[in-house]
Amino acid sequence: MMLGSFIPIENDDWEKLSANFKHRSFKKGELLIREGEHEGHMNFLIKGATRNFFTHNDKEYTIEFFFEGEFVTAYYSLITNEPSLVTIEFIENAEVISFPYRDIENLHKTSLENNIVGRKMAEMHYIKRLRREMELLSLTAEERYNKLLEKNPAMVSNISVKHLSSYLGIHPESLSRIRKKRLS
Repeated sequence: MMLGSFIPIENDDWEKLSANFKHRSFKKGELLIREGEHEGHMNFLIKGATRNFFTHNDKEYTIEFFFEGEFVTAYYSLITNEPSLVTIEFIENAEVISFPYRDIENLHKTSLENNIVGRKMAEMHYIKRLRREMELLSLTAEERYNKLLEKNPAMVSNISVKHLSSYLGIHPESLSRIRKKRLS
């Protein structure tokens, strides 16, 4: 998905917003933001993937993956202007377009259409989070793994067992059994 096709805004507004776009490249293992830092940008993943995680008692908990064509940011920090609760790590080489959140807020103030775009983005993020919560409560680990595979099979095969099992809420050995079962 291309960024321009996702954000249907007027040409004048698009020019204002895109004037501050910054194309950035990241290598696998680099961080977009660390837990405790403040987020000030929205980021659109042109290529690559990320994982969002937090640390508790020296253990990492993967809570979300983002793939090509999705917006990735530390939303909590962006919205509240408080330190990020998550770290966002690139799990493969990636390219993103970053733009200041203040520019988006200014566009929301000047046009109903731009405000609608912002609301639609928030709605999409809410829907994604709700589905994730419902899946955690109602599906087995194997069913959650299969759903993730349906979404992005090539990418899932490149995610480490450690990170994927953390996301699924299971031990790495259980994920290995699920993968082995799929192959047989």
